[in-house]
Parts: sequence; structure tokens; C-alpha cells
Amino acid sequence: MKTPAIPPSMENVRLRPVSASDLPILYEQQLDPQACLMADFPSREWEAFLAHWTKILANEAVTAQTILFDGQVAGNIVCFEMAGKQEVGYWLGREFWGRGIATWALGAFLELVKIRPLYGYVVKDNLASRQVLEKYGFVIFSEERDFSNLRGVEVEGYLLKLDKI
Repeated sequence: MKTPAIPPSMENVRLRPVSASDLPILYEQQLDPQACLMADFPSREWEAFLAHWTKILANEAVTAQTILFDGQVAGNIVCFEMAGKQEVGYWLGREFWGRGIATWALGAFLELVKIRPLYGYVVKDNLASRQVLEKYGFVIFSEERDFSNLRGVEVEGYLLKLDKI
């Protein structure tokens, strides 16, 4: 799959491996309550966050990239194994939402990570994230329902799948 031509506004978006110096910024981004609700993923305290990322960065089976916009850390995108499936996940700081950065970053990431099938999970009410995945050919593979400790209720979501390279 080819990364779409970068529109002029995306010329300053880049991916690079996550470094230890990115972690304080990624930590602050994951503290955003609205982002946590959209992802249905709770934030972590610093020690737990650092332990989690230390494990990620030490795992050669995980691909983790920092998303840069104008040289600033805008977020991260990762590929990891979950329940026997290779999944992609991404997180952007709220100040970077709505600019097409996640869309471009996913396209560039799919050029880097050739594993297929590749899956992505989104909560049903996170339409923006679902649309990012669908722009690159991810299709709904299954509907999921699980209890959300963050929301305190059962939530519905989609597991999307990408087969083609």
C-alpha cells in the first residue's frame, strides 16, 4: 500500500523510533481525560507508564514510532501482539487532533510494518479513529462488547482488519 501524497500541510509530519526523551511528552498526552475516553484506555501513573514503555521498547517484536509534527512530539503509533493477533494502535496529543496527522502517520506506518493481517480496535463512539483505519482499507472484522473499567459500563467496539499490503 502506498502512502498518499503528502498534502502541503503534512510536509512536517514524520515518524521515527520512540526514544526515552519522548516519554515525558507521551506521558502527559495519555493523561488527557477526553483522549482516554475516546480510546477507552485509562491513563497510568508515571511509574506504571515508564515500566510499560520500558517493556515496549525492549521488545523486538513491537514496532513503536513517535509521530512528529513540525519537530514536536505529536503522539505515537505502535504494532504489537494482542490475543494472538498483530494490532496497530496510535495516540495523539489533543492539540494535534483534526489535522489529518493520524491519517498520514498510519499510512507511513503501514509502509514500515508489512505484517498482515493487521488489526485495529476502536470503541464504537470513536468515529474519527475508525475513519482513519478505514481510509487504508481496514474493514470491520468483528463487533466486540466488554466491560470498561474506565467508563464503568459495558462498551461496544469494532475490531477492524487489514489483509492487503
